[in-house]
Amino acid sequence: MADHTSRIVVAGAGSIGCYLGGCLALAGRHVTLLLRPALADAIAGNGLRISDLDGMDRLLPAAALRLEADPGSALAGGDIVLVTVKSGDTSGMADLIARHAPPDAVIVSLQNGVGNVDALRARLGSSRSIVVPGMVPFNVVPTRRAGEAARFHRATSGRILIAPGVAGLREVLDVAGARVGEHADMAAVQWGKLVLNLNNALNALAGIPLAAELADRRWRLLLAAQMQEALTVLKAAGIRPARIEGVPPRVIPFILRLPDALFRLAARRMLAIDPEARSSMWEDLLRGRTTEIDHLQGAILALAGKAGVATPLTQRIVELVKAAETVRAASPGLQPGAVAKSDSAHPTSVGRGR
Repeated sequence: MADHTSRIVVAGAGSIGCYLGGCLALAGRHVTLLLRPALADAIAGNGLRISDLDGMDRLLPAAALRLEADPGSALAGGDIVLVTVKSGDTSGMADLIARHAPPDAVIVSLQNGVGNVDALRARLGSSRSIVVPGMVPFNVVPTRRAGEAARFHRATSGRILIAPGVAGLREVLDVAGARVGEHADMAAVQWGKLVLNLNNALNALAGIPLAAELADRRWRLLLAAQMQEALTVLKAAGIRPARIEGVPPRVIPFILRLPDALFRLAARRMLAIDPEARSSMWEDLLRGRTTEIDHLQGAILALAGKAGVATPLTQRIVELVKAAETVRAASPGLQPGAVAKSDSAHPTSVGRGR
């Protein structure tokens, strides 16, 4: 059972992890951030600033959090471990949790993709820790300037969801700025989020803020075509993704294809985005890191291969992101037509003007 005295460890505190940890600490929870040494030093020196698009803007002194770069020290006292690393780092983090965390610690996966919970369970063993699937719907924008508090800004809306079953867990994690609910079918939730996260790659390739991307119908047509490919694959595989912020996934491509004026009316909640918000994949390219493309578009391609469904646009986007990863020169800043040019499945709908 979890309660307000539970010790929470954020394992892999990057943008999402620092924001969540900050919100929890502001609510009086006992929080340890396991993070990179450079970020730990920055927060230790100037504090942690947490803000959101609803107007919250709070400064946490470093003393309000426990900052650890050493996994053994961070995990040893954890009652609840929030895993926020990239999908490619899940197995490595699971090994650290298995080595250092208490056997009865509750492990919560708050990651993109659909395979992280299975990866955690496989490494931890079925008789060890409880692993709870979770989903974070919003985007967090980091800002770090010399001499200032490291800032983590929630730039989009949405409520975190976790699976039920651990008494008190939702109540412990449900705090201002990072509201948490429960959902009985987290697999469906994660597939729904994955379909929406297909835009991460387009935003990374475009190199422009999310709001500017969604305002351009050419990008929306690409996203709609990519989502339609994914939904066709999921249907063939017998997977029904959950509603996304109350909207059935099959409706979203239709909304995206609307002319600009109608889109703005129909997608007001979708457009509740900070003007500077960008995808985490864009940030990965900026910093020369490996992206999560294999765990997002890659999951669709794996299912498509088994089902015998053609996904030319998805394949094209994976190739472009992989090429950008290899160059390690931030976003390539592509135009919609450059992304769509090899997509023979959508020769007329993609690449038109607004």
